[in-house]
Amino acid sequence: MFKLIGFALGFWIGGFFVALLGLMLGALIDRIRALGAGAVNPLKNALRQAVFLETAFSLMGMLAKADGRISQEEVDHAERFMQQLGMTAEHRQQAIALFKRGAAPDFELESALSKFNAVCGHTRDLKQMLLVYLIVMAMADGHYHPDEEALLTQVAGRLGYGPQAFKALLDMVLNQTHFGAGQVNSEHALADAYKALGVQAESSDQELKRAYRKLMSQYHPDKLTGQGMPEDMIKLATEQTKEIQLAYDLIKRSRNLP
Repeated sequence: MFKLIGFALGFWIGGFFVALLGLMLGALIDRIRALGAGAVNPLKNALRQAVFLETAFSLMGMLAKADGRISQEEVDHAERFMQQLGMTAEHRQQAIALFKRGAAPDFELESALSKFNAVCGHTRDLKQMLLVYLIVMAMADGHYHPDEEALLTQVAGRLGYGPQAFKALLDMVLNQTHFGAGQVNSEHALADAYKALGVQAESSDQELKRAYRKLMSQYHPDKLTGQGMPEDMIKLATEQTKEIQLAYDLIKRSRNLP
């Protein structure tokens, strides 16, 4: 609105070039007003991105060391993870340094989680995506060690997830991964599909659709980017939506839904 007023007033006062100056000043005022009205603040968004990146890879390092040693499978997974995300060279170097810091004996988990909660904790989707990253990391070597489970449960608790809520998220992520691994036609695929969406075989069609839409919204790349997730870490969310879609399509076919 103000950029149009600035253009018109500038043109009336001094012609075309003054009008351009008025347009730019008006656009600046519109931007400031929009930020005050709750639009995404680019400075806050950049801070969230930095803190999300810092927390995710530090905790991945701590998680890899939770069972006493960092296996080659976990190292390979972390490297593949960065490649799959298409991370910039700068972010990859940061991620490696953060992974090593998290694996160090003097890493302070409580301090890291307090910082994350202060900057990103008001956004449930970012908290959930952090846990998703960590669950995938925990399963990188094919084993879910009790010490890894204890650490993940502790982290989830600090992010506001009780034991049952975290168990439900864990089941969803693990079963979504089944579909990504090409197990859609396995004997237990339909049961896994229901778990992947966080619903029961007895759930109504309406409950099924609500669960599907909620998950697709939570993993939507534009939404996560707007909330502060680094753009080169969005790919995992995109992969999760593909797996959720496969699970939903399988259930729809089994129910003869359009």
